[in-house]
Amino acid sequence: MTPLFIQRRECLLTGLGLLTMPISSIALQEPTTKKGPNLPDGSQAKGMMTPQLDKAVEKGLEFLATRRRPDGSFGTGAYTGNVAITSLAALAFMAGGSQPQRGRFGKIVTDALKYILTQENKEGGYPGFFHNPKSSPHGPMYGHGFATLFLAEVHGMIPDKELRTQTHDALERAIKCILDSQTQEGGWRYNPVPKDADISVTICQIMALRSARNSGILVPKSRVDRCVEYVKRCQDKREGWFRYMAQSGGGGQMGFARTAAGVVALYSAGIYDGPEIEAGLQFLVQSKPQGLNLQRTEMHYFYGHYYAVQAMYTAGGKYWADWFPYIRDELISRQRPDGSWFDQVCGHYATAMACLVLETPNNYLPIFQK
Repeated sequence: MTPLFIQRRECLLTGLGLLTMPISSIALQEPTTKKGPNLPDGSQAKGMMTPQLDKAVEKGLEFLATRRRPDGSFGTGAYTGNVAITSLAALAFMAGGSQPQRGRFGKIVTDALKYILTQENKEGGYPGFFHNPKSSPHGPMYGHGFATLFLAEVHGMIPDKELRTQTHDALERAIKCILDSQTQEGGWRYNPVPKDADISVTICQIMALRSARNSGILVPKSRVDRCVEYVKRCQDKREGWFRYMAQSGGGGQMGFARTAAGVVALYSAGIYDGPEIEAGLQFLVQSKPQGLNLQRTEMHYFYGHYYAVQAMYTAGGKYWADWFPYIRDELISRQRPDGSWFDQVCGHYATAMACLVLETPNNYLPIFQK
């Protein structure tokens, strides 16, 4: 690990108040199980960062920076001003080392934060629900989950006291919205109502809850345990992949994205080892998509790899050592000359996701610092 890496990581942790904060004040509820032996400690960056990677990330962030909207948001076409894409873009800048008003893209992070705060549905019957109805064609709880994750990751870094307080209060309301929307079976679905659940929306919410808990927001352990039960019910016990819903079937290519989400959901809930984790990791290794072979499920490519790289990063060891060079080199080869990546959703989404995957070894985002 280079001295610069250590210095930047410590700066981020200090900005969060986590470098000297007692563990008991961060983990308000005990994890549901013990930690595994290979949790991230910063060593995962060794040998993974290359000049080609640095250049790809720089070009990707430049692409995003030059295309943000005047109101601070991101997204194009039907996804213009989308809260999920705006949050992911802001997280990509943060994963590159910027903070609100600090670093090369600090103002962009601040502007994105201010935009997200304007998207709270205060009068729509769901207080704390972050959603732009004009730019969320499908599944608004996806956007709420990513927006809440962003608020949780950024709020301890904000130098402006008034904005920090505003963000903290919004985060508490966002967490309440998530808790109020959890179903009895333990998961979440497209809308902020506790009716049904699927694994792809559930991961967005449990990861946001974990980040909020890390930053000092109370998250009841009983809710986390209920989520764990739901996620485990979604897994095929024989082959290790995760179903879209607990009652549905199907593996195949789309099972890759769902399985990556399932493993990270368990990690986010404090489950770091066990047969469910190992079976899920093995399925990911055996079914990793390459090139353009996804065809009909190409739209899940970045979503799947966003979670898969987190799964392998947390697993560490051979999983990480074998996985990251593969996805690093593939993403670099897929980057367009203007610095973007392509996806059916939009280029802003694909580029933010690709940058987040490539920036994983930096270990700058608090959510990676278990």
